[in-house]
Amino acid sequence: MLTTINKYPFFDLSEVILENNLTYKKYQSLKPIKTGNLIPDINLVTDYHRWKNFYNGAPTHGPISLKHLFGKPLAIAFYSKQWQERGVDQLKQLNALQSEIKANGGNLLILTNETGDEQLAKITWEHSLSLNFYHDINNEIAGKFRVYSENDPTWNRFSGIDVNVPLLAVYVMDTDRHIVYDHVDRDLSSAFIADDIINAVYEAALTSNRRKSA
Repeated sequence: MLTTINKYPFFDLSEVILENNLTYKKYQSLKPIKTGNLIPDINLVTDYHRWKNFYNGAPTHGPISLKHLFGKPLAIAFYSKQWQERGVDQLKQLNALQSEIKANGGNLLILTNETGDEQLAKITWEHSLSLNFYHDINNEIAGKFRVYSENDPTWNRFSGIDVNVPLLAVYVMDTDRHIVYDHVDRDLSSAFIADDIINAVYEAALTSNRRKSA
């Protein structure tokens, strides 16, 4: 009598280890906030390490007054080194506007997740920039402006970007946290108009002063 030899090992279904199902992350396109929207609270902190201030390219140190910052219309811009020359050009344009923004009753702040990066200090020095930067850890504030999201990373939109970073954007917010100006560069082809920013700051400052004097 022939004996059949099974060349395959005995297989018990109880030994099967099921892998966790891959979670499906629904795609949600970025929908940046627009003029007229009310922005949620922006929780800036006075921690010295979160701020980088430069004057003519040189780092400066001084007290940080959030009351002074938010007591006037605030122009907010988002920056990342991933935008390369386009990002540097925007910093240079904002730097040229800084004195006019202040003269018209406003403040300017640049938000970035890279304040500790040596390249930032190099750029400000090479172009003699006088700007204030705030370290937006994990892009929390960028997320509130909806110019950043894990569900719609920027590398899906732009070649050469291998890190998820906020879109290049500039906003003006009045003292009641309403957006009175917005510019989001979605295709890296449309620069903001300087006069529009200045006019937005001026009108917001004028409205705020009227309320205070009423």
